[in-house]
Amino acid sequence: MPLLASIPSPSQGVWNLGPIPIRAYALCIVLGVIVAVWIGERRWRARGGAPGTITDLAVWAVPFGLVGGRLYHVITDWQIYFGSEAPKRPIDALFIWEGGLGIWGAIALGALGVWIACRRRGISFTAVADTLAPGVAVAQAIGRWGNYFNQELFGGPTDLPWGLEIEPGRPGTIPGATTYHPAFLYESLWDLALAVVLILAARRFTLRHGRVFALYVAGYTLGRFWIEGLRVDPAHHILGLRLNQWTSIVIFLCALAYLWLARNRAGEEPLGVQIGDGDGDPAHADPAHGRDQADEPELLREEEPDETPRDPHDEGGGAGSGETATAGANAANAASDAGAPEGEADRR
Repeated sequence: MPLLASIPSPSQGVWNLGPIPIRAYALCIVLGVIVAVWIGERRWRARGGAPGTITDLAVWAVPFGLVGGRLYHVITDWQIYFGSEAPKRPIDALFIWEGGLGIWGAIALGALGVWIACRRRGISFTAVADTLAPGVAVAQAIGRWGNYFNQELFGGPTDLPWGLEIEPGRPGTIPGATTYHPAFLYESLWDLALAVVLILAARRFTLRHGRVFALYVAGYTLGRFWIEGLRVDPAHHILGLRLNQWTSIVIFLCALAYLWLARNRAGEEPLGVQIGDGDGDPAHADPAHGRDQADEPELLREEEPDETPRDPHDEGGGAGSGETATAGANAANAASDAGAPEGEADRR
C-alpha cells in the first residue's frame, strides 16, 4: 500500500467566529502579503533604503492589486456571472473572498499603485520592483493554497499518489474520476523555487534597473504556461490553447525583450535616502515619516552658520563702529604677516 494514496481536499474552507466568517482563501492572501512585505523590507534595507518604505508602498499596491486581480477574473470569465445560464449572480462578481483573482490583473494594477507611490516619494520604481520580485513569488506560492481550500485550480484526472481529491460536480470534474493533478501545488512549488532563483541571480549578477522583476515575470510565465495546460476547468480557448497560455506567451516575450534592452543599463537608482543627522552619521530620509524616524529631509539638515568673510567696511557687515572695523582689518593684516595660510577664513 503506497504511503500516500491521494491528497484529501479540506472538508471546509470557512470557519465562523460568531457572526464573522473566516475564509481560508482570504487568510492565504493576507498571509502572502505579509510575507512579501517582510521579505521586501529586509531586501530594501540591505540595499540601503529607508526602513518602512516597502510597508508604506504596500498600502498602495495591495488595494490596487486586489481590484486588478478581480477585474481580470471577471472580464475573462464573465460567463460565470453574467448571462441567462450563468451559475452565479452578477453581484457575486464582488465577492472576492469566494475565489477568483487573475494574477495578470493583480500584478498590472498593483504595479501601477507602486509606481504612483514611488513617484510621490521620489523613489526609483525599478529598484522597488527588483526588491519586491522574490517576495511576490513567495506570496503567490502561499496564496495558491487558497485554491486548495476552495477546491479549484486542479488539472486532469490522475492515479499518481499525490492526486488531489475533488468533490464530484465541481466545474472541471469528470464523471467517474475522483483524483486530479494538484495544479495549485505545482504552481506553489514552482513559485518558491523561482523566488530562490531570483535571490541567487540578483546576488550573482548584480541585477538592477528592473531586471530582477523581468526575470521573475519570465520565470513565472514559463511555469504558468505548462501548469495552465494541465487544467480542465472551463476557459476560453484560442487555436487550441487556453487564454491564460496565450497571455503567458505574450508576457514572457515582453519580459525577455526588457531583459535584452536593459542589459547595459547602469547608473544610480534613487532610494529616497538622504545623508546628515547633524552629527555626521548617515540617516534615512523619507517624506512620509517624521523626524523621530529620521525621514524628514528638511528636519535632518542643520542650519549651517554663514561663514562667508565679510568686508569690515560694509554697512551692516557686523562691525559695530569704525573702531571695531579698523581693529578687524588690523587683526587680519597681522594674521597675514604672521604667516597664516591663505584662505583660512573660508574653511569649514
